[in-house]
Amino acid sequence: MQAGLVVLCLAYVLSQFFRAFLAVLTTDLGRDIGATPEDLAFASGLWFLLFAAMQIPVGWALDRVGPRRSSALLLLIGGAGGAGLFAVATTPFHVALAMALIGVGCSPVLMASYYIFAREFPPAKFATLAAVMLGVGSVGNLVASYPTALAVELMGWRATLAGLAIISGVVAAGIWLTVHDPKRVETEQKGSVLDLLKEPALWAILPLMLVAYAPSAALRGLWAGPYFRDVFNLSTAQIGQATLIMGAAMIAGTFAYGPLDRIFKTRKWVIFSGNALGAVALVLLCLWIDAGVWLSILLLAVIGFLGASFPVIMAHGRAFIPAHLVGRGVTLLNLFGIGGAGLAQFATGRIHAASAGIGPTAPYTAIFGFFAATLAIGCVIYLFSRDSVD
Repeated sequence: MQAGLVVLCLAYVLSQFFRAFLAVLTTDLGRDIGATPEDLAFASGLWFLLFAAMQIPVGWALDRVGPRRSSALLLLIGGAGGAGLFAVATTPFHVALAMALIGVGCSPVLMASYYIFAREFPPAKFATLAAVMLGVGSVGNLVASYPTALAVELMGWRATLAGLAIISGVVAAGIWLTVHDPKRVETEQKGSVLDLLKEPALWAILPLMLVAYAPSAALRGLWAGPYFRDVFNLSTAQIGQATLIMGAAMIAGTFAYGPLDRIFKTRKWVIFSGNALGAVALVLLCLWIDAGVWLSILLLAVIGFLGASFPVIMAHGRAFIPAHLVGRGVTLLNLFGIGGAGLAQFATGRIHAASAGIGPTAPYTAIFGFFAATLAIGCVIYLFSRDSVD
């Protein structure tokens, strides 16, 4: 099982990479195939929405088929195939189709490991294990920044994507060979996602899950690139360095959140405090939109750090999910988290297009303000949630 978790972690490195690497390709894709920021926002949104839509069948597959086959086959077909298509893309539509395929391929990876944690480890350790997997896997977020910018400068974006297609195929084979499925839960109880949605304890958690991950995912995954280019005139390499800092902050935040529920004996107030402060940081970024490049980098890093509450929100929701529905439960929570990021990318693409003619800072003030408002609303609803500790 341990070797399998290591390979699943490598697969999650790829998943984190694919959701974040478009930010450093903004200039190259615009020059080579005419892709605009709106085109890339649409492609990124497709990645998140297809990823989210797959959570329902992935949840069923984890409970009925197991994590080994569901993860290996989808990563091989979607991940490797989508990256290969991206490598030969000649239009923005090809990029969008490739990102959709990659989203399908990455969809089971993290939930497969969470399923194993929920079935094979004590409940009290779930948040910490989930945070460790998320934190280590987020190395892909770092690779998608300055290292990718260097790779693109050295050998071009097509060769870089072709190499990633090969790596995805190798990791998929590794999952098939090393992951062992937990013993299935034998129960006469039946259930579905609809039964989970009838659980009142989840009603105040799911809205925050919908908006909590979206700001850091969307800004790190795409909007940081156009923002630094348009407002501060940074080069591809400089954008890579700036996003590297934000990516490192997101990893640090993931590890910081992991044990806090056990330290403070509460999940609710750890999650609320972090996300409320994240909304404040977004407001400050709106106010100081062009005050200085290093101030903007610092605020984006703070947003990334505070926006890393995903595993603790997952643990909070997991506490109200019965054992025989663990697969469908964690994927339902993930659907809201990833789906929220996808919807946000579609919304912010339209916001950018509508504000583009006003001035260089106007689109980004509007985008950051949108994230501040939605996160604040999610925090208010979350105040009505029931706390949980194991």
